[in-house]
Amino acid sequence: MYTTRKKSSGLEFLVPGMGNPLGLPYFDGGISAGFPSPADDFKEDRISLDRELVNDPEATFFARVNGDSMQGAGMDDGDLLVIDKSIEAYDGCIAVCFVDGDFTVKRIKKQKDYIELLPENPKYRPIRITEENNLVIWGVVTNIVKRIHKK
Repeated sequence: MYTTRKKSSGLEFLVPGMGNPLGLPYFDGGISAGFPSPADDFKEDRISLDRELVNDPEATFFARVNGDSMQGAGMDDGDLLVIDKSIEAYDGCIAVCFVDGDFTVKRIKKQKDYIELLPENPKYRPIRITEENNLVIWGVVTNIVKRIHKK
């Protein structure tokens, strides 16, 4: 369904295969944390995760997180990121950046005279981008897909 596009030291990029969405079962009423109603057993629609997570198929890529620098933002090693290249990066967004030849995912902080790429783990230092750096903000992270049950 998804094909590998590019591997980097920090991320593995994937392209969404939008041709045949699965249309998995979806329970529109939510999941009750209390006592369920017997009538709720019969409510079922279909949902496509591609349609839910991808706004612009031509500009959307997936990447797997490699490392722990963004744990404070809920991104753990192995999580799948949905990245939209059509969204312009803004102050405070989390973006995939290409810095001096390497990909990284960090929070963007625009300062008056420079940009900082902020990790969400105190073990790591911010990356200060100056005129000497080559920075391309490759895309904005729109969703995180987590696996809570390992195979």
